[in-house]
Amino acid sequence: MDIDVESFIQDGFVRVAEAFPRDVADEARALLWEASGCSPDDPSTWTQPVLRLFDQGQKPFREAAQSARLHETYDALVGAGRWVPRATVGGSYAVRFPSDDDPGDDGWHIESSFPGPDPNDYMSYRVNLNSRGRALLVLFLFSDVGEDDAPTRVRVGSHLDVPPLLKSAGEDGRAFVDIAQAAAAASEYREVAFATGRAGDVYLCHPFLVHAAQKHHGQNVKFMAQPGLEPAVPLSVDGPSPVERAIQLGLFGR
Repeated sequence: MDIDVESFIQDGFVRVAEAFPRDVADEARALLWEASGCSPDDPSTWTQPVLRLFDQGQKPFREAAQSARLHETYDALVGAGRWVPRATVGGSYAVRFPSDDDPGDDGWHIESSFPGPDPNDYMSYRVNLNSRGRALLVLFLFSDVGEDDAPTRVRVGSHLDVPPLLKSAGEDGRAFVDIAQAAAAASEYREVAFATGRAGDVYLCHPFLVHAAQKHHGQNVKFMAQPGLEPAVPLSVDGPSPVERAIQLGLFGR
């Protein structure tokens, strides 16, 4: 693989260029336009800053998820046989339209990964030190994303600020809102990078990476999926993978 594993450990993310073919991204984007009920040729139908879609299992989404290049990268970061293959991309698909309106979802946070007391309430989902339920956050770009096209903002190295916040929380971890606020405050000093790229690129992010959406100031509608990659075996602070080594680095400085 041509990814920089040490950069992933230090920065918390890597971009896999051309992780799946551009024509697959184009086919998937056409299906997302159809599912959105909006027209690519009629901006008057773009009536809200962000629209979320779910349950896209058609062929291009399966092909993107099953990319051999992507699977090799999962092996490099999580370990061969240590992650659960996905039949399709899954997760939610964010469609972001050019707009001056507040999208309502642009706060700094990390993703939660396992249910709390109410499995139907995402805001009660939790995160623990071993990142139970999530080995990676995966950002699939189904459109070209420039700096004005609402690229996801990431705080470089912020995943290293999170383990100390979870150390005393035990197996139950901390709830989404609680850890999101704490992680945002702890990582304020970090440099911000932008997940720009071309349709077919994929960003692989450490599950503790602090990130945020933003307003769309460009012209090209942005299409992105953001599923989690589930571990096949529980991660641990003592584990050998780059994901686990990054947790060790954040916790112990080594």
